[in-house]
Amino acid sequence: MTTKLALLLLFLATTCAQRNRVLTKEIQAKITNGYPAYEGKAPYAVGLRMNNGAVGAGSIIGNTWVLTAAHCLTTDSVTIHYGSNRAWNGQIQHTVNKDSFFRHPGFPNSAGHDIGLIRTPYVSFTNLINKIPLPKLSQQGERFENWWSVACGWGGMANGKLADWLQCMDVQIISNGECARTYGSVADTNMCTRSTDSKSACGGDSGGALVTHDNPIQVGVIVFASKGCKALPSGYTRVSDHLDWIREKSGIAY
Repeated sequence: MTTKLALLLLFLATTCAQRNRVLTKEIQAKITNGYPAYEGKAPYAVGLRMNNGAVGAGSIIGNTWVLTAAHCLTTDSVTIHYGSNRAWNGQIQHTVNKDSFFRHPGFPNSAGHDIGLIRTPYVSFTNLINKIPLPKLSQQGERFENWWSVACGWGGMANGKLADWLQCMDVQIISNGECARTYGSVADTNMCTRSTDSKSACGGDSGGALVTHDNPIQVGVIVFASKGCKALPSGYTRVSDHLDWIREKSGIAY
């Protein structure tokens, strides 16, 4: 992993964004140039508020499991907000302590393993609260290049305030080779999306899901972006490369 990419990953690992913090131009935490989601667009999306003052996102993958970034689980507890596009105003809220956190053993010592799980109290599914399927075990070798996808999250705006409403962006998955032309190198277990029309993920969106448009499945977890969240590729942990670990910890497999 290059020093350049290591610094970007460190940037996001320390900006599962701090609530009420005034952000500099270099650490804006938002889906840049996205659009407000309609209610029910992403029923799998959950907002995370950590007891250390940070915020992030995750996705429902089962009645008792949330998938997120490992760097969002470096805290003692997290409150999960389900079922509302309005940030931190979930129809259901659960506070879960670190005994129910599972970070991939490769994090943070090797690139491409910034992925984690939260075991939660049981949540019933509705039209506003529902799981997102994962890739099938037979798709472990699929790179999903050129697939169109959507990423959503809650993050701070340029003035440092957090977005009140879920923001989404439609983006195309690119090859790691194309992504490496920006970042120098990209781990096989990471993936990237092209920044069309200056769309980008950023720090406060960490842990959110990248979901395919066709036959929706979650293929990525938001983990890195360019410094300043400029019009450059956004980076994700590749879910298809972590299916065995997810099955081992949660029992969820397709």
